Amino acid sequence: MLKIILTVFGVVIALLGTIMVFDARYLTKKLFSFGDQNEATSGLKILGFFLDIIGALLIYFNF
Repeated sequence: MLKIILTVFGVVIALLGTIMVFDARYLTKKLFSFGDQNEATSGLKILGFFLDIIGALLIYFNF
């Protein structure tokens, strides 16, 4: 049961990371109102990449 929960949690984390990478520009415009959106966009992409790695590791080590 714990294995299934951790796998689903890993899939959700990887999905959120992928959404952050691909929609970083849109999320930056929607969530933040400051002027320098390029730095915030690259920061969201880096954070999404790390979330992808964490989610993939959770999925990998549960099988």
